[in-house]
Amino acid sequence: MATLVRMDYVSALVPPVVMAVFFIGVVRVIVKTQGGAAKAKEDAAVDAALARAESARKASARGDA
Repeated sequence: MATLVRMDYVSALVPPVVMAVFFIGVVRVIVKTQGGAAKAKEDAAVDAALARAESARKASARGDA
């Protein structure tokens, strides 16, 4: 009987432990891939998109006034 109870605990704990291990792995990959050679290019693309959005906002504000 004690073996059955112990197996219930194991079967209840395995899925969350496996998910936690995979989650930690995903987070590590994301953190390790931040930066690197493409970081400057990605930052420049984001800056350009923000500048376009800001200029469009200013242009529409001038047109409304």
